Amino acid sequence: MERFIPLSVPNFEGNEKKYVMEAIESTWVSTGGGYIKKLEGQLAGFLNTADVAACQSGTAALHLSLVDAGVGPGDVVLVPPLTFIAAVNPVKYQFATPVFIDCDDSLCMDPEKLKCFCEKECSCKGGGLTYRGRPVKAVIVVHVFGNMADMEGIMETAGRYGLKVIEDATEALGSCCLTGAYRGKYAGTIGDYGAFSFNGNKIITTGGGGAATAKEGKDVAHIRYLSTQAKDDGEFYIHHEVGYNYRMTNLQAALGVAQMEELPEFIRRKQENYERYREIFDGFALARLMGFRDGTAPNKWFYSLLIDRGKVRASMGEVIGALKDEGVQARAVWGLIHEQRPYGGEDTYMLEKAPYYFPRVLNIPCSTQLTEDDIAYVGTCIKRVLEGLADGT
Repeated sequence: MERFIPLSVPNFEGNEKKYVMEAIESTWVSTGGGYIKKLEGQLAGFLNTADVAACQSGTAALHLSLVDAGVGPGDVVLVPPLTFIAAVNPVKYQFATPVFIDCDDSLCMDPEKLKCFCEKECSCKGGGLTYRGRPVKAVIVVHVFGNMADMEGIMETAGRYGLKVIEDATEALGSCCLTGAYRGKYAGTIGDYGAFSFNGNKIITTGGGGAATAKEGKDVAHIRYLSTQAKDDGEFYIHHEVGYNYRMTNLQAALGVAQMEELPEFIRRKQENYERYREIFDGFALARLMGFRDGTAPNKWFYSLLIDRGKVRASMGEVIGALKDEGVQARAVWGLIHEQRPYGGEDTYMLEKAPYYFPRVLNIPCSTQLTEDDIAYVGTCIKRVLEGLADGT
């Protein structure tokens, strides 16, 4: 294979090596050191929020948010079916019960179906919402691929029924509302809690790692406390709560500080490259580039093609395999969570759009290092592959 274009790889063209070496030379390489506080300050400043707690992963941030929100055994949490399973697993960590609410055309949770579920399927007596006798405590909203959910509708319903809103902004660092009640607010700063991920394929990375923020500063402080084993006395090792080993390391944070310096440029490139893809696929009969919500400035982390299944009936595996032969890495959207073994018995509500999009969405290369020539090559290969498969149906 003469050429290979991966789906998404990290970009280390700034001060990453310098800061990591400084952390090593300081000998503060574990869960203490100045880079952790510096990264938390950068994130808080960028997001215009009071405080941010760095932690081990986006999953850890979601888990700690559920803990702080008081979600526990027997509680119900409303979740999406079309997302990475890590958005839902923390509900099980708390021995709570997920109920799957459908997405809209943005691939994010449908606010109308959320509202309908609360109104028609639940009871509201004694000041709290219940579903089949169990308290409904929270909603986890995922900003899929950097596309912001309709937060006005979601927050209105959550406010009416006293539900905590946990924003999974693990894919949406830098996505922002431009209009409406939340104009100027970033993904992860609208609900009660916000979770971010710095996995290797995210718009910035610390290798692994994540962060949590919250509407209330005391909640961020509690999340930070829980993430460091709930240590009340560091000298005599006194703990008043069950804590977690969820703290970010100083080495990871050093990498993150350098990445945060590059974030605005990374977002600019993501948006520029999206426009290049849009021009390539404009008018293409077999697939279209999926858009983003009006009234927002998304980070455009991932680019998704929507394949016309009336014309291309080959399996997604065949499409991905044919592209691999051309040197282009692509990926199907995640398997629907409610259909997977750990969640097969859980309740769902009005699932129509998620099953529709599941066999049609193809993610294509989106790294910030992509050149115009790379994008042109990817576009040519995808068109050739889809046209070849369509001819054979």
